[in-house]
Amino acid sequence: MEHPELYQRVVLLRDIPSEFMLTGDVAWFIDTVEHPHDGELGAILEVFNIFGESVRVVTVPISAIDVLREEYLPTVRLNAATHA
Repeated sequence: MEHPELYQRVVLLRDIPSEFMLTGDVAWFIDTVEHPHDGELGAILEVFNIFGESVRVVTVPISAIDVLREEYLPTVRLNAATHA
């Protein structure tokens, strides 16, 4: 996996139910954070709605994201965090 640059759009490679994030969701990579118990590095992501409005900030394992590539297609789904 290629580490993203700051403020680059990334895609989620697996579901993160605790953050209401699903495989294929797109977010902006904001920063990294060390794991409090020497675990995997975390990626701080800002999530936007379809109109570009920020809806939340989440932290996921760095291995759960990838940079956007031309092979990816955009999709739309309901924001699970507001429909929980």
